[in-house]
Amino acid sequence: MTTPPDDRSFRREMATAYRSGWHFIDRVTAIPHSGDSLMVTVFGEPVVVTRDEDEDVRAYRCLRKPRGAPQPVRCAIRYGMIFVNLDQRDHRLAEPDVPDVRTISATPRSA
Repeated sequence: MTTPPDDRSFRREMATAYRSGWHFIDRVTAIPHSGDSLMVTVFGEPVVVTRDEDEDVRAYRCLRKPRGAPQPVRCAIRYGMIFVNLDQRDHRLAEPDVPDVRTISATPRSA
């Protein structure tokens, strides 16, 4: 008979295995106009997805501290769907050694 995991191991597994990926939030049509926003909970953390004045979709983590500024979250739109990634690590690409490489495109794992 197996025993259920304790709370610490569950939180560690959620932080390492699931938070580092891209997660579907909703369709872009859920926030059609500038100023529209959508509040969701991703792994127990409140996230606000909003459309700004330039019609860009952005996501922010809501901090629980008083007077804390919202923390930007990586957000991507693929095939009319909104994806967010809560991973805090820096994912910028290093400068390539080969000068003929010009562009690199990335797609979320879930798409």
